[in-house]
Amino acid sequence: MQPAEIRAFFDEPTNTVSYLVWDPATREGAMIDPVLDWDNRSGTADTAFADSILAAAKEEGVAIRYVLETHAHADHLTAAPYIAARTGARIGIGEHIKEVQRIFRPVFDAQDLKPEGGDFDLLFRDGERFLLGSLEVEVMHVPGHTPADIAYRIGGDVFVGDTLFMHDYGTARADFPGGDARQLYRSIRRLLALPPHTRLWMCHDDKAPGRDTYAWQSTVAEQRAHNPHVKHGVTEEEFVAFRTKRDATLAAPLLLLPSIQVNIRAGRSPEAEANGVRYLKIPVRQNKAVA
Repeated sequence: MQPAEIRAFFDEPTNTVSYLVWDPATREGAMIDPVLDWDNRSGTADTAFADSILAAAKEEGVAIRYVLETHAHADHLTAAPYIAARTGARIGIGEHIKEVQRIFRPVFDAQDLKPEGGDFDLLFRDGERFLLGSLEVEVMHVPGHTPADIAYRIGGDVFVGDTLFMHDYGTARADFPGGDARQLYRSIRRLLALPPHTRLWMCHDDKAPGRDTYAWQSTVAEQRAHNPHVKHGVTEEEFVAFRTKRDATLAAPLLLLPSIQVNIRAGRSPEAEANGVRYLKIPVRQNKAVA
């Protein structure tokens, strides 16, 4: 069986990589982690980036059957519902998105949030397999960054989401609500137990110090040998201590508040108010000294 065909699309404003993946035999494909253009200053959404991927799919003769999310992202808004509306694709994510929704429902007072992952068409279980044309896709639950992170394995290619970064950069943070550095270490070890030649496709890149170009494809062997956070010899306790200390110094992602409340709805914006306008909410943490 031929391996999957893969085209990567890098969104520099959010340092996110979206993927168009398809079966060369049937031309059936999926879009993984598609980005919605978002101007945070004006609250304006656009679809230019997603449209570029749709144009590539048309160019390749690919019929998009799935929009696959690796998790509910905190650094960009998903274009999943736009892609689904244009193609008829079904939107899938890991079943543990229900835990993430339970965490954030009260944070945003999200009264219109559909229960139990209802905005998503497919909720994948760990170990579940489904077909993309003639290619088999295996779902791997890799929690730690969030409770709901999953990776998609298609033969010798794995789309790891935010669990790992490039082998010269490191690993994802684990301090978001529901995150857990110990779980993250174990999830990464599960990924690094795959055959050494397995290709790992990242969801983000910020350029490691000394590297001048963006990169998003690594291998299990390269991660085992070079990843400064989890290379061979780094123990679980060492990783947890390092990750916990480092995460305490990290600022919240710029698009955290708009992203989470939209992405836990599979990209659906909150329902419009009586005036026909949709509004995102920003929880205010007010210091006692502030009137």
